[in-house]
Amino acid sequence: MERKIIVPDMRCEHCVARISGALTAIQADFAIDLPTKTVTVCGEESALQAAFDEIYDLGFTPEILQA
Repeated sequence: MERKIIVPDMRCEHCVARISGALTAIQADFAIDLPTKTVTVCGEESALQAAFDEIYDLGFTPEILQA
């Protein structure tokens, strides 16, 4: 399953690097698109929730796009 998380306050490559590092650490399968401010997560619902929690813990305000 592939789901998207919108991160409206992801503004620069530094933000991308911070999110990427956190998601790599939890071994998430993801892709980040800075221009659309989205993080695409592949996997089960638990992977989506773990990615959301990591992004939130970094101080961002993520929102899961409804399928």
